[in-house]
Amino acid sequence: MIVVPAIDIRHGRVVRLHQGRPEEETAYGDDPAAAARRWETEGAERLHLVDLDAAIDDRPQGAAVATVVGAVGIPVEVGGGLRTLDTARRYRDAGVERLIFGTAAVTAPEVVEEAAALWPEAVAVAIDARGVRVTVSGWTEDTELDALELAARVKGWGISRVQYTDVTRDGTLAGPNIEAIEEMARRSGLRVTAAGGISTLDDLARLSVLADVGVDEVISGKALYDGRFTLAQARAALAAAVEGR
Repeated sequence: MIVVPAIDIRHGRVVRLHQGRPEEETAYGDDPAAAARRWETEGAERLHLVDLDAAIDDRPQGAAVATVVGAVGIPVEVGGGLRTLDTARRYRDAGVERLIFGTAAVTAPEVVEEAAALWPEAVAVAIDARGVRVTVSGWTEDTELDALELAARVKGWGISRVQYTDVTRDGTLAGPNIEAIEEMARRSGLRVTAAGGISTLDDLARLSVLADVGVDEVISGKALYDGRFTLAQARAALAAAVEGR
């Protein structure tokens, strides 16, 4: 299991939102590329880049994404407002290693299916849930679709990874929804990237147990930016938890 630092960009700045709410934004700098270089220097093995301008305002920031990708030598995955094949192709041309579709998996499934056919190892789906229901459009709209049902659907498209987020915990430092993450991994049979609520090294230790059922990546944002732990400490905590089992 690895820890993946998040870089959420909005209006050119590195920010974090509380439960995805634009009005509850905390800025952590005005140079996303510098943030990317920082995490790479501290030992990150990949980066999670979120284009909030695309997710919230439907204005993809392709140039900003390309700048971040070009600033580092480690893999960069991109999500947030990714809803067309043209945008996906531009990201791939810019060197994006993994494309993460969210809302499009519900509203434009044909786009995600085609992307998965074009780049089978490079496409993942973000399953953002409030309770058991999937939420879309920058987490502003709840659907009647069950998160596990969506996981089964995308698995049928040949997708092997989902990013699961309990949106009620994202940006709250309230701790991850361990039970929901485990259920997603066990019942879907997919590789799972866990996100939302990571606050302490103990949270990471508890999540490490789920590596056995397919949870092999954990995204951390606010906890890292607020200095609750360093990336080196996070990596050491995961290694210690694995050795202790």
